[in-house]
Amino acid sequence: MELKLNRPICFFDLETTGIDVAKDRIVEISIFKVYPNGNKEGKTWLVNPGMPIPPQSTAIHGISDEKVANEPTFRQLSAQIYNMIKDSDLAGFNSDRFDIPLLAEELLRAEVDFDMKNRVSVDVQTIFHKMEERTLSAAYKFYCGGSLENAHSAEADTLATYEILKAQLERYPELENDIKTLSEFTTRKKSVDFAGFIALNSEGQEIFTFGKHKGALVEDVLEKEPGYFGWIQNAEFPLYTKKVLTGIKLRKLNNKLS
Repeated sequence: MELKLNRPICFFDLETTGIDVAKDRIVEISIFKVYPNGNKEGKTWLVNPGMPIPPQSTAIHGISDEKVANEPTFRQLSAQIYNMIKDSDLAGFNSDRFDIPLLAEELLRAEVDFDMKNRVSVDVQTIFHKMEERTLSAAYKFYCGGSLENAHSAEADTLATYEILKAQLERYPELENDIKTLSEFTTRKKSVDFAGFIALNSEGQEIFTFGKHKGALVEDVLEKEPGYFGWIQNAEFPLYTKKVLTGIKLRKLNNKLS
């Protein structure tokens, strides 16, 4: 079964220095782009993260400091990467919780104004977990009937994720072959930022999900305690969270002026 697409969709996977979205960096990225007409293209880049790769991370993906020493930095690659994904929806395995947030951080650090306003995402892991509760290698074996060779290689994981999604659509007739519907199915919670520090309540209003203002309306906190905005901007929160918070503050200011 091929995907029914109204716009391109980019499946992608990252190998990184670690799992901290705000601090860690990409060392490999693979993108597999599928077009509505059925055309496909793929590209994989090794990336110099500009920081030491911890041995425990190298043990997982096999990418060492020496392997990326002469590779371009993410900033140097950012234009190529953004040009490949800018017209597309996004898909991956655990992508909503990790790959998309980290990719957004890297793009924003490279001064690329990335956001998800005009695109949706499909997290294939969420479909898998809702249906079967397994890992990527087990998912590939379960849905595709084979062994995933070169697991934790970004390219192998990316292509496997694409094949798994197609097999999931074949297996579960209740899943609609529509990217927006799949995105809604794979969305775990209504987060406004990727990291989940700001979410929507039942009325569709932005609220904080952490700290002393957990559950409070963001606009109310910004009005009653304006210093809270500055604290978040200067603390080690993800750049995308700061971008979203700035947007809410500017919206509130514009509403007052209008």
